[in-house]
Amino acid sequence: MALLEYESLSIALPGMARPVLDGISLSVFAGEVVALVGESGSGKSVTARAALGLFPAGAGIDGRVRVDGTDLVGADAASLRAVRTTKASMIFQDPRAGINPVRRIGDFLTESLRLGRGWSKDRANARAVELLTAVGLPDPARHLNQYPHELSGGMLQRVMIAAALTAEPRLLLCDEPTTALDVSTQAEIMAILGKLQREHGLGLLLITHDIELAAAACDRIYVMYAGRIVETATTAELFAAPRHPYTAGLLGSSPPLSAPDGPVARLTPIPGAPMGLLDSAPGCSFASRCRFARPGHCDQSPPPLERQGPALVACHRAHELTATPGAVAVAAAGSLSPSKEDS
Repeated sequence: MALLEYESLSIALPGMARPVLDGISLSVFAGEVVALVGESGSGKSVTARAALGLFPAGAGIDGRVRVDGTDLVGADAASLRAVRTTKASMIFQDPRAGINPVRRIGDFLTESLRLGRGWSKDRANARAVELLTAVGLPDPARHLNQYPHELSGGMLQRVMIAAALTAEPRLLLCDEPTTALDVSTQAEIMAILGKLQREHGLGLLLITHDIELAAAACDRIYVMYAGRIVETATTAELFAAPRHPYTAGLLGSSPPLSAPDGPVARLTPIPGAPMGLLDSAPGCSFASRCRFARPGHCDQSPPPLERQGPALVACHRAHELTATPGAVAVAAAGSLSPSKEDS
């Protein structure tokens, strides 16, 4: 059984032209690292928050979200509390927004242990020191008495990771955990997360817009666009042969993490702008930005997520992205000619 499972989950907000999430299905198993990749506004953070039962106020919800067998859609307060305190934890994007600036780090880390589990102050402080040591802070006892403004962004993100581990979760949700950090600190944070995930056998869902970062850290990748999953495969398969034009576009517009042996190819941005919640399309949501789109077909019916070789792809013309890396690069650069039937 999957540790985290979304089953055809849709979330719609009043007054919006399209759902925030539109029938997504996704799974994370224990001991597995999975990435959810897409541009800003694609619905990634809403997806992550749904795994804690944090649904937008006034939203219409359809489908299922299960964490370790507990269905969070319509769950009562006791069930949600049990999931949030013993099964799943989240690391948010901006650590300074997640820590009360007028309280000491030690108070932040020990509150749930003292109030939720009834631990004594000394026992909770000892556990906080253990956790800060585990995430690589050099003088954890001193940091307990400091305020957030006395720590750097990288140090605060380590504190947030320690706080997430106080619940001893089986599932760790990481919502852009390195976005506000410099490159060196990003690498350190990802190394810490990887080490903790392996040591504790956690299931980990990484939310990121950086497909190269996802490739370095994850076993499988889901690609999301405008609230829909458009492609999913193992990391190796996705990079060897992306089958959705959006995935190819992300790869073509992302600099590699490591320097290639030969000359660096020119990055090519995806044309147009992402679809907002006030925009809607009767067909494929990526059709207006896709050079493979066939008028009268791609813009008329939404493509289902179907098996294409080792991947699942939601594209009417997925077969036209070949399995060779060279062809993928050409497709991402936009230099393939449309087929005669498109003209």
